[in-house]
Formats: sequence, C-alpha cells, structure tokens
Amino acid sequence: MSAAPAAPAPSPLGKVRKTPFWVQIVAGLVLGLLLGYLARALDVSWLTSTLDTIGKTFVQLLKLAVPPLVFTAIVVSVANLRNVTNAARLAVRTLLWFLITSLIAVSIGLGLGLLTDPGQGANLSTAGLKAPDHAGSWVDFLTGIIPTNIATSFVEVNVLQIVFLGVVTGAAILKIGEKAEPVRKLSESVLDLTQTALWWVIRLAPIGTLGLIGKSVAKYGWDLLEPFATLTADVYVGCALVLFVVYAALLRFAGGLNPLNFYRGAWPAIQLGFVSRSSVGTLPVTRRVTERLGVPSEYASFAVPFGATTKMDGCAAIYPSLASIFVAQVYGIHLGIGDYLLIAFVSVIGSAATAGLTGAIVMLTLTLSTLGLPLEGVGLLLAIDPILDMVRTATNVAGQSVIPILVAAREKSLDLAAYDNPTGDLIDDAPAAEAAVVAA
Repeated sequence: MSAAPAAPAPSPLGKVRKTPFWVQIVAGLVLGLLLGYLARALDVSWLTSTLDTIGKTFVQLLKLAVPPLVFTAIVVSVANLRNVTNAARLAVRTLLWFLITSLIAVSIGLGLGLLTDPGQGANLSTAGLKAPDHAGSWVDFLTGIIPTNIATSFVEVNVLQIVFLGVVTGAAILKIGEKAEPVRKLSESVLDLTQTALWWVIRLAPIGTLGLIGKSVAKYGWDLLEPFATLTADVYVGCALVLFVVYAALLRFAGGLNPLNFYRGAWPAIQLGFVSRSSVGTLPVTRRVTERLGVPSEYASFAVPFGATTKMDGCAAIYPSLASIFVAQVYGIHLGIGDYLLIAFVSVIGSAATAGLTGAIVMLTLTLSTLGLPLEGVGLLLAIDPILDMVRTATNVAGQSVIPILVAAREKSLDLAAYDNPTGDLIDDAPAAEAAVVAA
C-alpha cells in the first residue's frame, strides 16, 4: 500500500495566519520599537517617514468605518430594544453603572494627582504655546449634539451628532413599527458589511502597531518621557487600578463572578484597543467578546455601541483629572476643593464628548475651559498623548464590556456557562464568511 502523499508545507503567509493574534501584536510592537530606535539613532528620515505613513494609514482605515459603523450600530441597537425584556430598566441600569464607574475612575485620577504632583519639577517652557483652534465648552457640547446638516455630521465625522441621529432614527423605527422594518433590515445589512470590512482592517493591527509605535520612538525618542515621567506613570497606574482592581472587584462583589474569566475572554478587545487607540474601531471585537462571555446578544447590541461612544473611564475620567492637575501646576495655578469637585462633575457628565475616537483632546479642552485653566496647556500634552492614549483606550474598552456583563449578571440573564468557559481567539476565530475572505 502506497503511503499517503505528504501535506504541502505551509507557506510563510500561512504560518503567519496560524500564529495567535496576540503574538502578532507583540511582534509588531517589538519590531516597531527597534525600527523606531534605529531611525532616530541613525537619523534615517525615510524610515521615520515610512513608519509614520504606515501608522497613519492604519488609523485612517479605522476612522473610515466610523460614520457608518456608529450610525447603523446605534440605529439597530435602539430598534432592537423591542426584543429585550425590561429594556427601559436595562438602559437605566447600564447608564447608572457607567456613571458609578466613571466617578470611581476620576476619584482615582484625582487621588494620584494629589499624591504625586505630576506637574511639579517638570521644567517645561510654556512660551509660544497656542490654544487649540476649537476649544470645548459646555455650550458647544450641548448645542453641538444636534446637527445643522446631516451630511456635514458624517463628512466631518462628528461622532456625537452621528450618535444623536442614530438614536432618533432607532426611536422612530420603534415608534412606526412594521412599516419601518425595511429601514431596520437595511441598517442591519450595512452594519454587517461595515463590520466585515473592519475585521479586515483589524487583521492589519500588527502592521499598524509597528508603524504607530515606531513613529513615536523615531520622532520623540525616550527623552520626551523625562518631563512627563510622573504624569505618564500616574496615567498608567491609574488605568491599571481601574482595569485590574476596580473592574475585578465589581465583577466579584457586585456580580458574583470570577474576574479571571472576564480577562481571559475580553483580552482580545483590550489588546486591540491598546494598539488601535480607538474604542469605535474596536467595537466589533468588544461586542463579540461581550457576547462570548454570556451577555444576551439583544442587550449587547445596545449596551456595547452605547458604551463605545459614551463610556470612557480612561480618556474622560482618569486622564482629564490628572492632566488638569498637571497643567495647573506647570502654570503655577492653585486648585481648591471646588475645582476638584468640578473636575469630577465634568468627567462623569461629559464622557460623551470624547466620542470614542483616537485621543481625548476635546474632553481635555472641555475640562480646562470649565476650570478656567490655560488652554495652551493642551499643547504641552500633544507630544506625549499617543503614549498615554494606548492605556486609556484599553481601559475604555474593558469598561465597555464589563458593565454589560455586570448588569446582565445582576439581572440573572448572563449565560454563566459561557462566562465560565471563554474559548477561542476572538480575532483569529472570525466568522466563517469573514475568515474565508481573509484566507483567500
């Protein structure tokens, strides 16, 4: 009997596809650090430019999907609330837990800032700094929710206005009922198309990581960290406390769940948020891990998109509180008890201003302008922002998943068998149709 023919050796590309996605991310991170260091040390301008282009292209691809993704996700999630038992109660409890965790996060940020004085001894020159062209204010925030032109909202990627339009459209579909069913189905189809295309972009995250990290190292080097060392450490420590202590405690004591299972299941979304710096770009993965951890899909389809645009413990709570203290100390401005309470209020109520996009400049200008601090201080933080934004977004994404799990657990609707046994790599284990296209 002749021996069966040996299976062909996998191609290099096939070996890459079989490599766990987290390994690909780490490889991109390490290679980016090395290339960035070489570009800076040897002053290789073309390499710096190449890394910058790769990073920008990846972020642009993520942003390209934002308008249709946010709009259709909100429309479908609101319209599908009719399939959710006790939808109003779930929505209220979700929002309440969003507020509670934001308050805890901003308290941690303020506490770290008061303990460490991040702006003392920074020795940063404020001469020549200019305020942002568009500073956030409460009037702008409130009036900016309602668009004056629908097309402009999508063209300018004003996520807050897109969310407003999505909520109104979804509510109208609920009101009209059967006659609006074609609109709901069309929105679901567009959402599926957008998420499928976005999955392809997500597969490029290791290359995007290489470019983003490499560009930061090549352009700024390690010298940048010295005057911002305390602030950087505060942001990372604060986010780590929220991510690994606060969320774990809530899952254990408020939900009666094993926190380790959450981190096992949610890690693909957390790591993607870290490298992409976009909560909205991570939305398909966040929703999938949330459902894989036992949250009913009907509820997850509402809570996760809602959280991706309003739930920002890293960008809208920890960071603005620490950055405000940093700016005040650099400019020699004293903050009193009333100012700290105002920071907490702005952070908890103004989370939607961050809109799930890369960076938290809008939220920072909103906080600084409310406190009467110099908006020129934003310019001090722009260079270091990409480094801080990675851990902020990872914290955001974790919170956007942990709250639906917590609410579902307290409502007795969480699939405990699924939660206790999270399996598979949420990136590598793409839907069959998507995987077939990716492998082609």
